[in-house]
Amino acid sequence: MDNIKIIVFLCNWGPHAAFQTMQENHDQIPPEVKMVRIPCIGRISKALLFKAFEMGADGVALVGCQSGGCRYGSGTVNGEINTADTREIIELLGLGKERMRLATFLPDQVEKLHNFLTSFSLDIKQMGPSPILPDAPFKAHSLSFEKISGILTKYNAYGCQDCGKCTSACPLALSGKTYSPRLLVNAIIGGELESEAVKQDIWSCLTCGLCYQICPSDVNFPAFIGDLRAEIFYADNSERHQAHGGFFQSLMRSMTTPALKPQTYQSIPEDVEIDQKSDTLFFGGCGPYFDVFFQNHYRVNSSSIIHDGLRLLNFFDIKPGIMEHERCCGHDLLWTGDHRNFLKLARLNVEAVKRRGIKELITACPECYRTIAYDYPKYGIDVDFKVTHLYEILENEIDKGAVAFKTLDQKITYQDACRLNSSPEIKDLPGKLLSRIKARDFAEENIHQQTSVCCGNCAWTGCDAFSKALQVKKLRQARGTGSRLLITSCPKCQVHLRCAMEDPLLGPELIMEITDLTNLIAKTIYWE
Repeated sequence: MDNIKIIVFLCNWGPHAAFQTMQENHDQIPPEVKMVRIPCIGRISKALLFKAFEMGADGVALVGCQSGGCRYGSGTVNGEINTADTREIIELLGLGKERMRLATFLPDQVEKLHNFLTSFSLDIKQMGPSPILPDAPFKAHSLSFEKISGILTKYNAYGCQDCGKCTSACPLALSGKTYSPRLLVNAIIGGELESEAVKQDIWSCLTCGLCYQICPSDVNFPAFIGDLRAEIFYADNSERHQAHGGFFQSLMRSMTTPALKPQTYQSIPEDVEIDQKSDTLFFGGCGPYFDVFFQNHYRVNSSSIIHDGLRLLNFFDIKPGIMEHERCCGHDLLWTGDHRNFLKLARLNVEAVKRRGIKELITACPECYRTIAYDYPKYGIDVDFKVTHLYEILENEIDKGAVAFKTLDQKITYQDACRLNSSPEIKDLPGKLLSRIKARDFAEENIHQQTSVCCGNCAWTGCDAFSKALQVKKLRQARGTGSRLLITSCPKCQVHLRCAMEDPLLGPELIMEITDLTNLIAKTIYWE
């Protein structure tokens, strides 16, 4: 077990004083322990804690001051919260929560600190090395005009007519941000890709596709941005634009380890029926990770979408199987430029589906649907099974008749999902399903339009004040309809909009109930 690696984040105050005494006393410190001195454990986020595991740590400990002794007031409390959440996440990931520990000490508790380090080291040795394989380093390359020119040609960017229609439709531009797809294209054609302002705009794009749908020259701007991000990512390995400290990208890169066995289906409700011999598979997505990461904020419950999706399939006598060790589809790696790890994840997913002999994969997540149905084949992954969005099944089954809905005594409104809009065969389904719901009233402003405005963030990147302005505007519009119930079709829309509701100044005028369309149908559907 000489290769065991343990990272200990050590608070600069009480615990560090105890550690210095240990050194002065020549107390033996387990050789596998690497101390990282920090100002306060409250500054070590969930992203940083998990990053240690992604980079190859077999165990991680957060060592701080005892409750009430923190020099910064809330450091110990924040450390407790972040440790508890990270333990839940690595448990879901299949690492085992005991690889993450929190301990607190006073300056004179030298023996107690020594005993903790020794016992934690022994525990990690007994558990053995973490199955996560750190991402192999890659050699950064410089941006070449030839590659950039090829991307410009591939997506017809040279055909830009400079008409400005893209800017007039862009949610970011409408939010007040100095941003324009056409100006960005012109700047790149003009050789300004190395400019920090241009790079910033490349990462700011929401890739929602409104500009593409309105462009008279058919410039596929979102796909163009996606390929540019890949070039920039591998040129300078920049992760600074990722939200939440890059936690979700770290999580997905960790999932590219073949030996890892995620446990995301630990808590399937008893009333849900699955059949592991079925050739139909339900693919849930990352909802359980969202729920843990945001459980102290926003009232997020993305797992309920997965559970109600399964209940609706059962309602129509479909008992699908589930992936025992389901991984993320890789959507966020793809759209933040990490194509290498996206392809690793895609291959692992497809291989696992094929081993099961699956003929049809069903998902309720628009990003999972878009990624597996469209992007896997686009990047050379052979998907020889049918990919179906849950809404397709619901619409087909409900259309057969004998199904009714309980009356919903509320006025409702709807927030569309960008990845549904970019999938032509299913983009009209939310409107059709909503038209079947018996609500007291329904604000239809988004349903019969070709597009609706993005919730303000994509792939956990580019989140800023303008993203928040978009979310505030969206919630004000929703409340302006007189509705207090907003229906969504994407778990991330819920996360972002609930985040805006926590604004300390604007919160009271933004707060409204949010539920997913899958949850709403499951709540109201019945056999006549």
